[in-house]
Amino acid sequence: DIKTQTHFTLNLKRKLIMKKRVIILDTNVLLHDPEAPLHFANENVVIPIQVVEEVDRFKRDPGEKGRNARRVSRLLDSLREKGNLSSGVKINDKSEGKIKVAFCRKETTDRLPSELSDSSGDNKILAVALEEKNTKILSDFPEVVLISKDTNLRIKADAVGLKAEDFTKDKVSLDNLDKGFREIISNSDEINKVQKDGFIHTRDIKSQFEPSLVNNEGVILRDNLKDNHTYLTRYDQSEKKLVGLNFLRRSNLGKVKPKNLEQSFALDLLLDPKVQLVSLVGKAGTGKTLLALAVGLHQVADENIYERLLVSRPPVPLGKELGYLPGSLDEKLAPWMKPIIDNLDYLTSPNSNKNGARVNQKERDINSKNSWEDLRGMGLLEVEAINYIRGRSIPHQFILIDEAQNLTPLEVKTIVTRAGEGTKIVFTGDPNQIDHPYLDSDSNGLTWLAKKLHGQKIIGHITLSQGERSDLAELAADLL
Repeated sequence: DIKTQTHFTLNLKRKLIMKKRVIILDTNVLLHDPEAPLHFANENVVIPIQVVEEVDRFKRDPGEKGRNARRVSRLLDSLREKGNLSSGVKINDKSEGKIKVAFCRKETTDRLPSELSDSSGDNKILAVALEEKNTKILSDFPEVVLISKDTNLRIKADAVGLKAEDFTKDKVSLDNLDKGFREIISNSDEINKVQKDGFIHTRDIKSQFEPSLVNNEGVILRDNLKDNHTYLTRYDQSEKKLVGLNFLRRSNLGKVKPKNLEQSFALDLLLDPKVQLVSLVGKAGTGKTLLALAVGLHQVADENIYERLLVSRPPVPLGKELGYLPGSLDEKLAPWMKPIIDNLDYLTSPNSNKNGARVNQKERDINSKNSWEDLRGMGLLEVEAINYIRGRSIPHQFILIDEAQNLTPLEVKTIVTRAGEGTKIVFTGDPNQIDHPYLDSDSNGLTWLAKKLHGQKIIGHITLSQGERSDLAELAADLL
């Protein structure tokens, strides 16, 4: 009867709710993504009181951690208004998941192995997770999972019998990242048509080609009879056609020329003002930063498309910190911006030394400093500390964010949302050279951005794999 069916449905719903996982969140997860609890809206989230204490200590930090800590506190405070956090509050009205704050009980701490008996923050978090596990075994909950970006804490959790996972809500597999271009077998008539008209509609291509082409994806048309007869194009999804790399062919970047197909596609995206964001991903020596700087200077100084070239990179050191740097802000930034200065030196120096002539290093240093300061003095170049970019609105500028693999997805989102009218942003980096303690090749902001926005009309992406810096640099990047 209807009453029995209703009773059965309610019991089934109750059991499904009871079988939701219990998620224990570590401090570093909340500081990495302040909205992390919202990603588990259909689970039951537990935040140890130790995590709340650690978040409170970080909230006065002037950097990104401090801002994230304050956002976490505001989120918990808004949830507190809905009910008592000690007993659990619904995360939102559309889900059944709840969030609560839990204390570390002394009897549970005492049951930890003697090696973990001290009162460190990690051990208190482990104790809360164990308490939840012991409680939920009796309540038909299938598992308790500790979510942490701290590798050592995950190892310790596994050692005491807890399931532990990394925070994967913002992870994108680097192996699945698109190259940004592909090859299509064509014929001489179709290639000649593109050369003559500048484009060809995909309906006019008789040979088989992938229907999954996306906006601004590079396409190499290769003659089916002559392997060395090729033509480079870019896909226009709105018009359903392949367009020749017209921006690249019309440009004059001086000594900077594309040395391979990847660089050709990258330069055409960089030169096209309609493509407002470009991500260049690749190993060391593939030319990412040099190409972006060359196009930025050209479009600012020669073509007047943008008012200024703004360059920034995260101040994450390789190896140990050197301590506080003396001097003004410009003097403090100088060591971080040295790679940019090196590339600008190459771009602005009259001639490169190809004939083996002895270089006057003193004269070169003076010219480099003058070029750098002249560009800044004319208002064409600005060096911005990435720590202070929040809150700005930046219109009509060419922005280069170098070493973007050391940024979190939230930091990348913050930077992109600074772009005003007429601004172009270029992110460059190597996801295999990360110096950030809680990021890897799959969770960094550069990989996340390239995957999330790939295929949008105003977005371009190229993965560069062929090194052009030197034979030694290419050998080291491949084998070491």
